[in-house]
Amino acid sequence: MIYTTQQLINILETEMRATCNGKRILLNCANRIDNPVLAKALDLEKVGKVFAYQDFRRQIHEYQREYNVSGVIWRVCTFGNQKIQFPEIHNQLIAVSGDKEILMAAKESILSFWREMTQNMNFWLAVDSRFPISQNMIDEMIQQAEWAEIDAAQTDIYLGLCWGNPKEYIYQWAKPESGCHRIIAAVNKPSSIKV
Repeated sequence: MIYTTQQLINILETEMRATCNGKRILLNCANRIDNPVLAKALDLEKVGKVFAYQDFRRQIHEYQREYNVSGVIWRVCTFGNQKIQFPEIHNQLIAVSGDKEILMAAKESILSFWREMTQNMNFWLAVDSRFPISQNMIDEMIQQAEWAEIDAAQTDIYLGLCWGNPKEYIYQWAKPESGCHRIIAAVNKPSSIKV
């Protein structure tokens, strides 16, 4: 029997709880820290828990690759009284072969929801929300994006226009090969909440 995506998530959650409760610890974690001064300054028991969980999660990722178990989960975003269900990679799993195509297939439905929800709103880039951006600028980013993500706060709605490697796009160091432009839509100015 091959584990499903949800079963792997449950296994990881169980392991995380066990690690946080001190039931898992890596005893030789000082050997993993290249800086001896830093190793002395850190709480090695806590660091050992982190390394123990990372090692376990790495094994789960290897299992995903070996058996091609998807890292995709389906999430629901609600804005006002409207909802959309869309795929995303679970934050503790990795994308495997075929997962990026699932993300890409949902792009148009996410953009349709975004357009419907943001009528009569203004737009800002999340990295610099001091100045509004134009619809033309957003359209250019949409053309460059391979897949889209969406999230919402009470009065703002957020669109992520993503490209590249689904394992790396959230990291600044992955640019320009992978990345994500985050756009905020709000009636007046964006709230202080950032997604």
